[in-house]
Amino acid sequence: MKRLLVTGGAGFIGSNFVRHILHSRQDCEITVLDALTYAGHLENLEDVKDNLRFRFVKGDIRVEEDVSKAFENIDIVINFAAESHVDRSIYDPEAFITTDVMGVYTLMEAARRHPIEKFIQISTDEVYGDVEEGFSKESDPVSPNSPYSASKAGGELLARAYCRTYGVPVLVTRGSNTYGPYQQPEKLVPLFVSNAIDDKSLPVYGDGMQIRDWLHVIDHCTGVETVMDKGEPGEIYNIGGDNQRPNVEIVQMILEVTCKSDDLIEHVEDRPGHDRRYALDSGKLLAMGWVRSHDFETGMRDTIRWYMENQNWWRSIKESDEHRRFSEKWYADRR
Repeated sequence: MKRLLVTGGAGFIGSNFVRHILHSRQDCEITVLDALTYAGHLENLEDVKDNLRFRFVKGDIRVEEDVSKAFENIDIVINFAAESHVDRSIYDPEAFITTDVMGVYTLMEAARRHPIEKFIQISTDEVYGDVEEGFSKESDPVSPNSPYSASKAGGELLARAYCRTYGVPVLVTRGSNTYGPYQQPEKLVPLFVSNAIDDKSLPVYGDGMQIRDWLHVIDHCTGVETVMDKGEPGEIYNIGGDNQRPNVEIVQMILEVTCKSDDLIEHVEDRPGHDRRYALDSGKLLAMGWVRSHDFETGMRDTIRWYMENQNWWRSIKESDEHRRFSEKWYADRR
């Protein structure tokens, strides 16, 4: 039985990973460590809370005591815990540095004290920066352009340094733009679906032609699972969707599925430092046997419908004082 510690396991990708592993494998026990900030919700784990192979611990990766307790009797660590919203990083970069860099430092120190088989640091394609043409490979230099991507680059570089210097068995994954159920409703898909349902404007940055590589969350999870099973410490693995689409195309699909008018689209001032294009070369992971199982058209439409059918989930988040305070200030500045 493999004993996994999943940090940030009550968040978007983390909770989907926990659910996927518990439902598809009998050889894993999972401990989730999550601080339950605005991006982490116990409701995301409701359907696994009674699983005998699941345990939840409330704790912060920046707090040594929390991390040390969670590391006891663990074989593999997967670090999903992070501040991950680019807009928020521009508004409050300090929170990203303390979590995405200093939090990784705390985890690395714990990994030095507690022998583990693997430590998987979850990173992002945004560390590569703007990719005007072609596809980013793992050997390409990082060139982050936002406080978020810089903090993620800093965290993964620190983790890899601990691998080289102290022998911590670190593996890094860089995932592309992930969509699916349980995503925080500040991100494009859940924000625009929820706004469309309520006939609120959809604030599209600039001309909306920023290109992202769209990856279904379960395909992201199986990519991490493949790295967990077959990856080698010291290596980096891209997890891409091979679906380069402009943001405005996603917006049009949301309007179509929700049966709303283009009149809801509002072009607002572009985000500072906004990267124009991301695209990942996932050949290294594909060669290890990873297979994407979600067709983009079907997966995106199913995701849109999930938010349409689970309004109670996102309404409780959007109606919180914290979410309303950030959203009103940020988008007011863009108009």
